[in-house]
Amino acid sequence: MLWNRDKLFCEINPACYAISLYKEIVKRHIKNMLSKEKFAKAKEKEKLPNVVSEYQSKMIKRAPGVNLTQQLNKAVNIRLAGGKINGIIIHPGEVFSFWKTVGKTSRRKGYKEGRVIEHDKLIAGIGGGLCNLGNAIHLLILHSPLEVTEFHKHSDALAPDEGKRVPFSAGTSICYNHIDYRFKNTTDQDVQLLVWCEGEILHAQLRSERAFAYSYKLVEEDHHFKKEGKKYYRNSRIYREITDRESGEFIRKELILNNHSEVMFDHKLIPKELIR
Repeated sequence: MLWNRDKLFCEINPACYAISLYKEIVKRHIKNMLSKEKFAKAKEKEKLPNVVSEYQSKMIKRAPGVNLTQQLNKAVNIRLAGGKINGIIIHPGEVFSFWKTVGKTSRRKGYKEGRVIEHDKLIAGIGGGLCNLGNAIHLLILHSPLEVTEFHKHSDALAPDEGKRVPFSAGTSICYNHIDYRFKNTTDQDVQLLVWCEGEILHAQLRSERAFAYSYKLVEEDHHFKKEGKKYYRNSRIYREITDRESGEFIRKELILNNHSEVMFDHKLIPKELIR
């Protein structure tokens, strides 16, 4: 069989993909061992007193074209991983790593097949759906002075929006362990992540010992869909507005994401009024 030189090694067949994935996992393990970063490990049941930011979302989407079984499995996966994160304390100078905290997902640990993205396609995979949890944490951190040190993006148009559009309601990519989500506590006080589920709702909070000097707000501008060739893309610009908490004075506006996301759901479900 001739090798199509236009293809990457990982694209030749499933075996080549598995080899490439294993190589990346080993590389990250070695990088972690050699890293001088101090990773957060301590957990406390007692909550830190100040709520910096909080977020909640439905774990299960019930919409045309959405696989309900994968959605239900996603909720199971989020509960399991969330339990590993809930209560973790990140001391000043420490780094939070999603995968260092959660560990490898497997059937033996109770994880189920949820929705994952592989080669720009939605498929079923063990531990699928944890990107939703990673994204919830990312939203908390964007509403704080903490520094995001590793972030990977995937499409935030995996399924039709439910209700009012929330900027950055999806789009954080994670894959054990080489595609991680990390942030560093660059402040002078402890912070804490709380993650828990009530029914079908995911709750997440970022807490601290005391209030920070600034408040943060995400705003989205020029949100629309556009056809490019045979595909559609969601386009927008997402900014972070920073305000002095005490005086209310506007400090600055930062571009967080110039969004250009391939629509992964049925194009017929794109709101016609948002197509340009």
